[in-house]
Amino acid sequence: MTDTLFDKIIRREIPAQIVYEDADLVAFKDIHPAAPVHVLFVPRKSIATVNDLTNDDAALIGKLVLAASAYAKREGFAESGYRVVFNCNADGGQTVYHLHLHLLGGGPLRVGFG
Repeated sequence: MTDTLFDKIIRREIPAQIVYEDADLVAFKDIHPAAPVHVLFVPRKSIATVNDLTNDDAALIGKLVLAASAYAKREGFAESGYRVVFNCNADGGQTVYHLHLHLLGGGPLRVGFG
């Protein structure tokens, strides 16, 4: 696997607005937000795409989703609503090949995709 932008953020070689981290993941604000709140939740483990997940990664994916939910609750927009998205490969909109969950919220989001 190649060294990605997210690997460099995780190692603190590139600055980012980190809003959460633990032993398994790091979360930081997206530099090109698509919503008032746009945070990326990234596993420390290098996994290129959703297609590369294995059964052994199930708990890690659950942890990403739970961390995003906890962040939405803590920041006060969980009740009004938010979106969580995993993009996969080029046609799915993935631009950094290190698995990551997008948390989008903080106001009304456009309904639908495309």
